[in-house]
Formats: sequence, C-alpha cells, structure tokens
Amino acid sequence: MAIIDKIKNMVGGPKKDKPVVKESKLKEYSKAIGSALLIAMVLKTLAFQAFTIPTGSMLETLQIGDFLFVEKFTYGPRTPERIRLLGKTLVKGLPTLKVPGFREPKQGDIIVFAYPKDRNLDYIKRCVAVAGDTVEVVDGVLFVNGQAYESNFGDRDGDHSCIPSWTDPESCPAPRVKKDQGAYVRNPRIKTWPWEGHNRPYTVPEGHIFMMGDNRYNSADSRYWGPLDVKLIKGKAAVIYWSWDQNKKRIRFSRILDLIQ
Repeated sequence: MAIIDKIKNMVGGPKKDKPVVKESKLKEYSKAIGSALLIAMVLKTLAFQAFTIPTGSMLETLQIGDFLFVEKFTYGPRTPERIRLLGKTLVKGLPTLKVPGFREPKQGDIIVFAYPKDRNLDYIKRCVAVAGDTVEVVDGVLFVNGQAYESNFGDRDGDHSCIPSWTDPESCPAPRVKKDQGAYVRNPRIKTWPWEGHNRPYTVPEGHIFMMGDNRYNSADSRYWGPLDVKLIKGKAAVIYWSWDQNKKRIRFSRILDLIQ
C-alpha cells in the first residue's frame, strides 16, 4: 500500500499549499482607526488639546472663531476622571494621576478647564489671582492684593494699573480688560464684588485660583461660580492655529500662529 501511495503522489504531483487567508480590509481599517484614536487620546491627555472660542467672554484677547492649541506640559498633564464619547459621559469618577509640571498657574495665564458646574464642558478664562491673593471689584475695576489689575496682562511683572477709559480704551497696553458701557449700566452686579453680605476683599483659598474673562462685563466666571479647583485645569492656552470670522465669512490670517498671552 505504501508503494501504491507513493506512485499516486508521483502521478498526481506534489501537494499544493493551502492559500493563506488574508485579513479582511474591514479588519485592517478598524485596526488603523483604533490605533489612530488611541494615539489621539494619549496626545490629548498628555500633550496638546484643541479648543475653539465659542463666546465673547475673552474679547479682545481671543476672538469668537479662534481655534487654538492648549498645552499640558506647563502645569503637568492629568489623566481624565471621566471618559467621554461624542459629547456623552460614559464613565466618571475614575481615579486620576498627575504628572509633575514645570510650574503652578500664575496670574495672567489663560487656562482651559472643566467647568465646575458641569464637567462635561470646557471653559477658558484668565487667571487673575492665585491662592492667598485678595480679590475685589470697585466701580467695575478689579483689584488684586489692593492693586488695580486692568491692563498689560502679558507682562506678569509689569504695571497693570492703567485703567482703560470708556472713550479711549487703547490708551492702556494690551492685553487689557474690555469695556462695555451698556453691560455696565444694565447689570449692577458687575460694579462691585464680592456682593453685599459677603466679606470684602475675598481671599482665594488654597488649592484654587480665581478666573475672569477679559470681557469682564460679559463673562460668567469665578464671581458667579466661585474659585477654580486646580484639579479641574486642562492646560494652558498656547497658540492660535486658525481663526474664522463668521460675520464676514473670511479667515483672519493676521491671527494665525499668534502666541496667546
């Protein structure tokens, strides 16, 4: 029988290898997309995050339609306490891990953070005071540690006491507070802070910073929802990579690659 089998093999020729079944294109694409998403999530968590300016609370420093990068290195990245997909929270309350940064937030920094009242939303404001500082608004003017903080925000060690006038706001160095006389008249609560019944001035507690928009008369900020817990910080606004003027339907080329200060 063995001799007969050998003869059959010789007549029939050598056995052919079975064809290799290739992975389906769908599976290959799924792997590529999954890898790309994983890399994007890691970069967003540890390095950079894109952010779009949706409102005018930071005018004139940041315009509606500015697209900017937020860097995580300065303060140190923190792993997210919740997982979100397509605007919905899938899991929350996760333990977080923070990587040490180069420094703590300082007065003048423009920071993106999770909104304390709804952590599914990201806000952007300027840090005007840190833990231990005193904050008070008198006649619409912000005072930090007894000194006016109204202009020249980009120079942290400079003079910030120049108060923009209603008629000539550009008399003070930018970045500066934006004046809105209509809002000042309509909303008496923006004239003074802390409001009646609270101790003045207000002292920023440990582990927190005080955030305000540069367009202070049209900004929902720490005056309304309290000091910001530093654990909610996402990163420091770094550079504008794109800017679109929705009203004029055109690109603001002059703002592209502007460093944010």
